[in-house]
Amino acid sequence: MIFKKTKNTDKKGHVGLRWKLFAYLAAFTLLILLALWVLQIRLLGYFYEREKFSELEDAADVIGKSMGNGLDGQVSSISASKNMCIRIFLIEDGAAHQVADAEASVDCMIHHLPSELLADLYDSANEGGGTYHKKVSFNHDPGESEDDFRLPGMHHPANISNAIYVRLIEHEGRRYMAVFDSELTPVTATVNTLQVQFLWISAFLLFAAFLLALVLSRVIATPLAAVTAKARKLAAGNYEADFEGIGYREIEELASTLNFAANEIGATDRLQKELIANISHDLRTPLTMIKGYSELMRDLPGENNAANAQIIIDETTRLSELVNDLLDISKLQAGTKKPEYSVFDLAALVEETMLRYEALIRHHGYRIELKVAEKAFVRADRTMILQVIYNLINNAVNYTGDSLRVGVDMKILEDRVRLSVTDDGEGISPERIKDIWERYYRVDKVHKRAVMGTGLGLSIVKGILEAHGARYGVDSAVGVGSVFWFELPLVGEGGSI
Repeated sequence: MIFKKTKNTDKKGHVGLRWKLFAYLAAFTLLILLALWVLQIRLLGYFYEREKFSELEDAADVIGKSMGNGLDGQVSSISASKNMCIRIFLIEDGAAHQVADAEASVDCMIHHLPSELLADLYDSANEGGGTYHKKVSFNHDPGESEDDFRLPGMHHPANISNAIYVRLIEHEGRRYMAVFDSELTPVTATVNTLQVQFLWISAFLLFAAFLLALVLSRVIATPLAAVTAKARKLAAGNYEADFEGIGYREIEELASTLNFAANEIGATDRLQKELIANISHDLRTPLTMIKGYSELMRDLPGENNAANAQIIIDETTRLSELVNDLLDISKLQAGTKKPEYSVFDLAALVEETMLRYEALIRHHGYRIELKVAEKAFVRADRTMILQVIYNLINNAVNYTGDSLRVGVDMKILEDRVRLSVTDDGEGISPERIKDIWERYYRVDKVHKRAVMGTGLGLSIVKGILEAHGARYGVDSAVGVGSVFWFELPLVGEGGSI
């Protein structure tokens, strides 16, 4: 087998495994860092405020269930545990009357709200279906945003905000308004701290990704490099290269596959060399005889007779058969020779084939025992199946024992027909059975001229039967003989299954 030498693929433009791993790990690390930066830094204030408003809503739920039953104690308890200010108003006759309150901080906003702002909070909650929440800030300048409260006399830092939550509660036919206030601690300092930590974490993770890429590249690349080195030997024609998969499962599977491939390529290479040698032998023999007898008839007038001419004709026929068989094998393997299906009687075809062997039986003493069942119609290429039967019988004639007996047996098996050809030869060992269908493969490894055919018959049989999708095989035992068989589906005489 000829292999083209592979060029060195270590091109400068290609990126090594180490840097590819680092790029992938760095990209993954940056993706994680981006998610952390967005969630932990950019959205820190958003999540903090959501949690604060969630606490106020939970407190309002508890107050709503405690109306009229220890309300003052419940309000004080929640205010102390949650660090929030609470005021409960009874809404009656268009006025708000405070019934309970608790102050957790001197900076509490709701305890300094004038009556008009309390009325605005009630109206907002009423319009919002019973609830209202808002983040508000202290403003000292009248010209600032209308969303902020301007509370004269308060001296709260300008960057401090409060979360205000209002809940309207119906209890025993009365309406109450619960107002909750919780201070929102500025997160600017926390964000700045997290940003500094984020930079250190980013540098550390990128450095760790580089180190991890170095380790992984060594772990992955080392067994790959070993397999690649031996694969180069295989490409150079060394089929004895032993691939060892050490490291991880994929490398072990790759090594196992390459070992199998090396064995198969080696076997194919040996068979190819044997094929060339055997074909050369089989071509040389008839050509030598044709040339020799032609020269004999030319130089010796007395030898110019029909017997010598017949030998030349026989050898020319054998040479033509060899060339035709080689062409058939090539076409079958290339897939250019396709079956032309028709319905015919296989039993009649077998009986027709036996007519070819009358001379062999009469002059050489062979016994071909034929057992044919009733009609068996199949759908196949008639010419190809005839070639299969002919080659199987030729193979049996070439390898049968001293009994010179060949058996041809056809049986009906439910929905199919089986044709078997038996010989009394030396038989085939189990480990060699899979090789006998190869071109020119011989069990005894001694190339001898076939009594019948060209020695390529079983390879042709295999190609034809596989083209038909037919089942075939061989049953053999050393010292007993062999039975070659194939099966075809039965169809009706008109072609129906």
